[in-house]
Parts: sequence; structure tokens; C-alpha cells
Amino acid sequence: MLKIGITGGIGAGKSIVSRMFAVLGVPVYDADSRAKWVMHHNEKLRKELQDAFGPNTYTQAGELDRTYLAGLVFNDPQRLEQLNNLVHPHVGNDFDVWAASQASKPYVLKEAALMFESESWRQMDEIIAVYAPLELRLKRLLKRDTHRTESDIKSIIARQLSEEEKMKRAQHVIYNNDKQLIIPQVLALHEQFSKT
Repeated sequence: MLKIGITGGIGAGKSIVSRMFAVLGVPVYDADSRAKWVMHHNEKLRKELQDAFGPNTYTQAGELDRTYLAGLVFNDPQRLEQLNNLVHPHVGNDFDVWAASQASKPYVLKEAALMFESESWRQMDEIIAVYAPLELRLKRLLKRDTHRTESDIKSIIARQLSEEEKMKRAQHVIYNNDKQLIIPQVLALHEQFSKT
């Protein structure tokens, strides 16, 4: 079974592309939503997070206080790196267990915004980068994330690996630029991965 990573900057359209693969019957692991699940349910990680960021990391009801945690790490690269270094290995283990349960499939997808930054690309056989130009990403994000300003979005983009670098490191690129159709690109890759 092949393990295929799918990544792209915020607003590039990786979730849309992942959903297209899912419609074709491909199992898709969403690293962002699974990270939230793992942070809630993995007792070892809960303890590590509280040791690193204090008892207020979780509410009295035992829920992760994402607002508190975001306030600590959003503008502090060292604290953000510390958080990622705690969370990513647990998500990697969770992915391994999940992938093993999909062994009958020709391939699985792992969708992750920080595929290269988190080193999780090392678990993958191949990587797909979803690309969209910055202006288009900003337009999409301002429409989708109405709670964010253009400055907020640019700040998030600045902390991610550049699209050009992702495209260089990936074996495949899907262009989501409103000029090329996405479905034929997805179908071509699906056919290629299904044969392997």
C-alpha cells in the first residue's frame, strides 16, 4: 500500500482535492482534525502539554483550551515549535495505526498543511502539493474565514513553507488556479497510484 501525502498552503485547496480522492473511495487521513482528537484523547500528550504550557491548557471540564494555547504560541516561534514537537510525533503514531487498518487499499492519503515543516513527509512514499497563486488564496480565505483579516492570513502564510518550495519537494503538483480543471488531474493521479 502506498502512503501519499497531500499538502499546500492555507487556501490552496488541499481539502477540496482530498474530498475528490475520498469520492473515488480513497481513505483520507486529515492530520489537522486528527491532531485535535489526539490532543483531547491521548493521556500522555495531555500531560506533556500541561507540563509545557501550564494547567490552563485544558479547561475544568477537560477540554483543550485552544484559545489559551493559541495565545501562547501564535506570535512566539519557539513556543510554536515546542507545541509542534510535542504534537506531531503522536499524530504520526496515530497515522501509522490508521494506515495499518487500511492495508487492503492500493493507497491512502494523508492531508496535512505542515507536511514538510513537521517532517511527516518522511512517512510518505510520495507527496502531492496543491498549488494556487497567493492573490487567489487571499481572495478565497477572506471570503471563507470572515473572522480573519488580510493581515492575519498573511501572517499565517509567512509561517508556512513557500508554495514554490513545496512544489519543488513534491513529486506531483495539482494546480488549483481557476485555469486548469482539478478533476482530470486527480483522476490521472488516482489511476497512477491504483496501479502501483
